Amino acid sequence: MRKLSMLLLAAVVFLGVAVAAQAQGTIPADSEIIVTLNQAVSSKDAQVGQKVPGVVDKDVVVNGKTLIPRGSKTTLTVVDTLASGRLKGQAKLWLKISNIVVKGKTYTLSSNSSGQTGPTHNKRNVVAIGGGTAAGAIIGGLAGGGKGAAIGAAVGAAAGTGAAAATGKKDVEFPAETKLRFTLKQALTIG
Repeated sequence: MRKLSMLLLAAVVFLGVAVAAQAQGTIPADSEIIVTLNQAVSSKDAQVGQKVPGVVDKDVVVNGKTLIPRGSKTTLTVVDTLASGRLKGQAKLWLKISNIVVKGKTYTLSSNSSGQTGPTHNKRNVVAIGGGTAAGAIIGGLAGGGKGAAIGAAVGAAAGTGAAAATGKKDVEFPAETKLRFTLKQALTIG
């Protein structure tokens, strides 16, 4: 009976060492980690330094060993954000991975930023304001000649500016379940 207990203990220890050995290794710099966001985040109200929870979307495998399993918890940090203005101010929202939890152990890491910068307002504003100016000048010219065209152009420009301002905000939004791709800036040893 004692021999059987010793054999079982040896088998358990051997299996524990084998499992631990599989989970140890170094993930090289420039390795990709895909993270799925657990909650929505928007440039409209995000703050630099804000923490956003996520999970690893795909196993990170090095030399046939899964060093970071799919589903491992991550914490992302907002590193750059700007809410969209109505007439100017290009919205942006960029995050990086701060840490990752692998089998109960938290690892701090350095990743690149992943996110998006929104479109500029310039083209839309030029079209809206220019179109309003032209339409006002034509209508004013028909109604009152040269002086009417000048007044109409000013009124049309104001209307175009108002239209551009009314439709202006274009914030960057990442809903929950958004997948973001990151790469490690430096190697990460798991173990």
